[in-house]
Amino acid sequence: MKTIIITDPERCRQAWEKYWPVQDIFDLWAVRQCFNTAFKRPLSFHLIEDKGRVVGFLPLSIVEETGEYVFFPGETWRGKTWLEQNRIIAQSPEVFNALCDSVPGPLNLRYLRRHPFMDGLTQARPDETGYLFYPRIYDFSMDNFWLTFPGKTRKKLKADVKKIEARQLTWRYNHLPDLSEMFRLNMAAFTSDSYFSDARFYRSFERFAAYLKDMGMLRVTTAIVEGKIAAVDMGAVFNNTYTVVAGGTHSEFAGIAKVINLHHLEWACHNRMEAVDFLCGSFNWKERFRLSPRPSYEIHTQPDTEVFHGSHYGRKAV
Repeated sequence: MKTIIITDPERCRQAWEKYWPVQDIFDLWAVRQCFNTAFKRPLSFHLIEDKGRVVGFLPLSIVEETGEYVFFPGETWRGKTWLEQNRIIAQSPEVFNALCDSVPGPLNLRYLRRHPFMDGLTQARPDETGYLFYPRIYDFSMDNFWLTFPGKTRKKLKADVKKIEARQLTWRYNHLPDLSEMFRLNMAAFTSDSYFSDARFYRSFERFAAYLKDMGMLRVTTAIVEGKIAAVDMGAVFNNTYTVVAGGTHSEFAGIAKVINLHHLEWACHNRMEAVDFLCGSFNWKERFRLSPRPSYEIHTQPDTEVFHGSHYGRKAV
């Protein structure tokens, strides 16, 4: 087997578009490039060839402040990457070993999808859990969704929604100036804990929104209560999946987050979406709304240590 390492941005793009499967919004090179443009991490794309055919691919960026190699584009927040739906792309455990062994520094792969190889990995461990809503489970009917709740819970949730609706609730869609309000509300609520307090993330999301708009995939949902913006969510529609990527709510309107999230579910049922992806993050409302959990995994290694059980070369967990 032959190892190839690519650092030229254009050749990296060509390799990504050839070898990285495109299923979700974060699989698109242009989406990742929105973040890469802001963070400007050095690229290090690793390929394994066997008899002239590529059998393994590991697209990495170097986090210069720590020396770690992480999934491209290396958009870190407090030392952790943010983009999800990452994958192991290797024909066999031996190929994955070779990919890992070709990385000269610490390797930290987050938000990995489940892969059969993980059963043999010494260092794969649970990462955050993603949460999705699958309208097909309920035959694309919110009435069927409501029937999954106990009577008292259903009654209370609907009563909470009616309280907001009674305050002259209206909806506005795809009004681009509302994104500035979303950023402001998010930072007002989370202050230094907001992703958008990092100017690089802020610029990344501005580019992300512009790209989605140009491609006809952007969905901005704004809840207006008593004439004021109460909540704004930014979402992406791709491959019949609606991914809610960011949001902000006004503290003056208690319960508005619940209302806008239910609105997303209703819209997805009406438009017969295959899924609504609310991404990772353990928030109680996701369990209360019967969203389906999807685990992700992390691999954190150092050079010259074991990757797979019984392997005499490679890496292992730290």
